[in-house]
Amino acid sequence: MSSSAPRPDQHRSGPDSSPSSDSSRDPEASRRTGEATAERGFLARAGLSWSLHGDGRNVAAGAVVHPQQRLSWPRTIGIGAQHVVAMFGATFLVPLITGFPPSTTLFFSGLGTILFLVITRGLVPSYLGSSFAFIAPISAAIGQYGPGGALGGVVMAGAALFLIGVIVQVAGTGWLSALMPPLVTGTIVALIGFNLAPAAKDNFMLAPTTALVTLLAIILTSVLFRGILGRLSILVGVVIGYLTAVVRGEVDFSAISAAWEAEGLLGLPQFHAPEFHVSLIGLFVPVILVLVAENIGHVKSVALMTGQDLDPVLGRTIMSDGLATILAGSGGGSGTTTYAENIGVMAATKVYSTAAYWVAAIVALLLSFFPVFGAAIATVPPGVLGGAATVLYGMIGMLGVRIWVQNRVDFSHPVNLTTAAVAMIIGIADYTWDAFGIQFAGIALGTAATLVVFHGMRGIALWRGTAGGDPLTPDRASTPHDQASPLG
Repeated sequence: MSSSAPRPDQHRSGPDSSPSSDSSRDPEASRRTGEATAERGFLARAGLSWSLHGDGRNVAAGAVVHPQQRLSWPRTIGIGAQHVVAMFGATFLVPLITGFPPSTTLFFSGLGTILFLVITRGLVPSYLGSSFAFIAPISAAIGQYGPGGALGGVVMAGAALFLIGVIVQVAGTGWLSALMPPLVTGTIVALIGFNLAPAAKDNFMLAPTTALVTLLAIILTSVLFRGILGRLSILVGVVIGYLTAVVRGEVDFSAISAAWEAEGLLGLPQFHAPEFHVSLIGLFVPVILVLVAENIGHVKSVALMTGQDLDPVLGRTIMSDGLATILAGSGGGSGTTTYAENIGVMAATKVYSTAAYWVAAIVALLLSFFPVFGAAIATVPPGVLGGAATVLYGMIGMLGVRIWVQNRVDFSHPVNLTTAAVAMIIGIADYTWDAFGIQFAGIALGTAATLVVFHGMRGIALWRGTAGGDPLTPDRASTPHDQASPLG
């Protein structure tokens, strides 16, 4: 037969079935239909429209819940709560180390996550938590200009990150890859982590026993437990270290009672206005290179796990992170970044729904309005921070090394070896340089050295035909993993 049954979205011809005919008979019904359609369109553009995955209760073997899908709301809320737990430990460590109010940082992390979800139209599941890359510049800026100056630096970094996002959205990522090949990106990430080593030691030595217990708890938790508990080793270690500190009399609870007496159960977070100093530009702007690398890595990971092409929204993710960082710095919060901790939750649950991240963001906002909660977090003593920071700062540094390994950077090439060697020593030793009224510290100098030494040496080597070819060529030398076993 040549005719076929009409699809649900097809209308038969005739006066009884024509939408225009219905509208002419009932203008009110037409108005309501138009409003409903506009509302659905708005929700879709804002990333607030999700289809139900299967029966809403189960995820079939080999399947995933895509960002635009969700499970039943009770299950979605439960998964959202897991995301709060996953981001909690790392997000709170930054304000504890830098001295910013924890509740304020939590408030802006929740608000920034909502901003991220709206700007990316619900296509990229991510939580924006505190970035460890800001710890060193914030600490240095507070020593020079106080909290206001540090917040001004955070705003400047956010603005620079937003501009990079705009360029990426318009021009793509090719120019970024040319500016920051794996050798450069890995070096910058590594020197930021290792530059923080003295800060970890300072806190560790204030209470060595508590710090050692915290460190051992983190190490053992990561290998003793599977699933979500193993992924939350930092949080578990901090809790165990905190209990140890309580037993040893190292925790001062007076701040909790003071918060209760001053503000009661509910209250606004403590906001603080930024101050801007040009001399801090060199200290904060290099951080954006780490944030760009983290955003790109996050988007690529989610795209791989969901089978979706997310490259068209990569610029939006960077812009969103930049705006969230500007917002946080404008009110007293730490700079933000997309969180790898939450990727672990998604990998374990196979649920990539952005609905769960809306839940996490709202829960974070609600928790920030409990002053006693923030005061309790602020009582974490230095020994616990020292133990946790020993792991975290080292992890940041080793992430840079991982970038080298994954991209098979050839360190037999003198350009690569010299670039990394110079930059790492500058970053670890925390060299400083005053020029034109601006002080460039270890991270800023290390970043500048990485870019100048690599591109300068590479350009000269290619021009002169020396140094054995292009340093960007991956190392193809066989490794023990690649070689065949003697037994076949």
